[in-house]
Amino acid sequence: MSFSESCYRIFEQATEAYHTTDNINATVHNPYPVNSFEFYLYLKHWVDAVQWHLLNIIHQPDQEAGKVLEVVSRIEKMNQERVDLVELIDSLLQDRYKGVKPLPQATLNTESPAWAIDRLSILELKIYHTRKETERTDASDVYLARFRKKLEILEEQRKDLSTAIDQLLLDIRQGKKHLKVYKQMKLYRP
Repeated sequence: MSFSESCYRIFEQATEAYHTTDNINATVHNPYPVNSFEFYLYLKHWVDAVQWHLLNIIHQPDQEAGKVLEVVSRIEKMNQERVDLVELIDSLLQDRYKGVKPLPQATLNTESPAWAIDRLSILELKIYHTRKETERTDASDVYLARFRKKLEILEEQRKDLSTAIDQLLLDIRQGKKHLKVYKQMKLYRP
C-alpha cells in the first residue's frame, strides 16, 4: 500500500467513526498509539470532519447571530489546531527524511507534503458526503446523476492527488526535491 493510500484509509476510518455519532461534540476515540504518525493523521482528519459540520451549522438559514458567532469562534480555534497538526506532520516527515542529502539540482515544491495530505483529508470528506447524496432515495434522477458525476470527478482528483503526494515523497527520498517547510505563521485568536 502506498503512503497516500495509508493516509486515505486512516481518513476514511476517522470519517466513519465521526459519522457513527454525527456529533460535533463527540469524543475522539483515536485507535492509534499516542504520538504515532497515524495518531496525528487520524486526529487531524477528525478536526477536519468537525469543522466541516460546524460550517454546515452556520450555513443553515435562520441561525441566531449569537449561535453563529459561537460556532465561528470554535471554527477559528479549530483552524489553529489544524495548522498545528499539519505542521507537526511535516516535522515528523522532516525527521523521517533528515538523512537524505538533496542533489545539487534538487528543486523545491510549491507546498509541503503535509499540506498536500491536508488537501487529501478534505477530499475524503467531499467524497464521503457526495457519495451519501448519490444514495438518496428521495432525490430525482437528474439530481442523482449530477452527484454521481461529481463523485466521479472527486475520485479522479483523489487518484491524481495521491499520485502527486507519493511522487513528492519519492523525489524527497531520492534527493530530487528539498523537504523545506515554512511555518504558516497564522494566528487564530480565540
